[in-house]
Amino acid sequence: MAGELIALDALGPNGTFRARRRLTVTDVTGAPVAELGLVPKLFVTRAMAALHRAPGMAAAERIAALARAARIFTEETIGGLTFEEYEHTVARVSGVPISVVRDATRAIVDSAEKSGFAAYQAQPAGAVSDWRDRATLHGSAVWTRRGSVFAVHAAGNHPGPHSLWLEALALGYRVAVRPSRREPFTPHRLITALRAAGFGADQVVLLPTDHEAADEILRGADLGLVYGGDEVVRKYAGSTVLPQGPGRSKILITGDTDWRDHLDTIVDSISHQGGVACINATTVLVDGDPGPLAEAIAERLAAIPSLPPEDEKAVLAVQPTESARAIERFLLNRAAGTRAWLGGDGVVEELGDGSAVLRPAVHQLDRADADQAAIELPFPCVWVGPWSPDAGTAPLRNSLVLTVLTEDDALVDRLLDEPTISNVYRGDHPTYWIRPGVPHDGYLGEFLMRTKTVIRD
Repeated sequence: MAGELIALDALGPNGTFRARRRLTVTDVTGAPVAELGLVPKLFVTRAMAALHRAPGMAAAERIAALARAARIFTEETIGGLTFEEYEHTVARVSGVPISVVRDATRAIVDSAEKSGFAAYQAQPAGAVSDWRDRATLHGSAVWTRRGSVFAVHAAGNHPGPHSLWLEALALGYRVAVRPSRREPFTPHRLITALRAAGFGADQVVLLPTDHEAADEILRGADLGLVYGGDEVVRKYAGSTVLPQGPGRSKILITGDTDWRDHLDTIVDSISHQGGVACINATTVLVDGDPGPLAEAIAERLAAIPSLPPEDEKAVLAVQPTESARAIERFLLNRAAGTRAWLGGDGVVEELGDGSAVLRPAVHQLDRADADQAAIELPFPCVWVGPWSPDAGTAPLRNSLVLTVLTEDDALVDRLLDEPTISNVYRGDHPTYWIRPGVPHDGYLGEFLMRTKTVIRD
């Protein structure tokens, strides 16, 4: 059986490395799919040192290689898998619907192809990107890296976040990626494509590790990016590691707007991409009685079918039954005291093969600042509550995205001024809207780069 499994080996600074320690990667039914090699701490230490020693690549060379990698990623057989086989495997292992996987891989390709544009959108208007620019003859700000090596602890709930760290490569960083054990296929394929496109083995590495060695990756880097929950955010806030935590994205409908005119966008914001992303809406607040809106959302979400993740019509995420039941127990415990319009008796629908669909849940809150409004779960789970102008912006804080359906310009001003709201979408725009060149949670370049004044003869 082991001989039939997909081999996912580390991609070190000297090439592929087959570690003795192997981890079996299973699909949502528990069936073995791949073997992931876990490198020891010493290998990590040496790999990170090699990245620091490696020479840089010219900007034009980096941008051209990223564009070539996008083609290789989608068109060539990598690690024995065609692109279609890779996408199918990701869906079966992660439980993310195949249509969502395709959207995510398109985003990765788009990011690679447009990296020369997107990565430099964070550059200040008063700065230049090269000290040789004629502007420095009279004195100018130059946009420079804060280090040379960038480490990524990748997320496993969705392939999409792998589009972000490509910007670090575009800006001239050497990059080390620790893949998630849940979904290591995307970074393995992407880094293989990057190397085939012209990035040296000492420019970008894949380091699957255990938890002890994972910390060594961050210690060995100048800057890092880590995905996780609130504990991760608290641990790394203000450090040389940028934490990416829960999104807690929201929708607000004020009294001058009829939610019935925007129900499609509201429901789509909740359920798009299986509800697994940080940019899915988890809280909807409305000026007035939230009951009719909660009922309408529940009616729409209840009609979504339960299907295996590789089914072309699948919308909802799938997990091993045991994991799904644990999430269900957590939800039912935390939802106590709310009114359930959908999912009050449970959200798990078993598929009969060891896996289960996480079906949508809609709960009505009695106030906008209820504790439940801060709960974000990896499926379409939404908290619908009342809001009034007297409540102000306080219930809307700590939102990655806020879609606000309103005619109140002054309210939009206050929302933009609120520092804990990262993105404000006014009007009929879903919370998941994003494209290369606009910030996700600020520009990554704001974290990776700084300006220095240069004047020369």
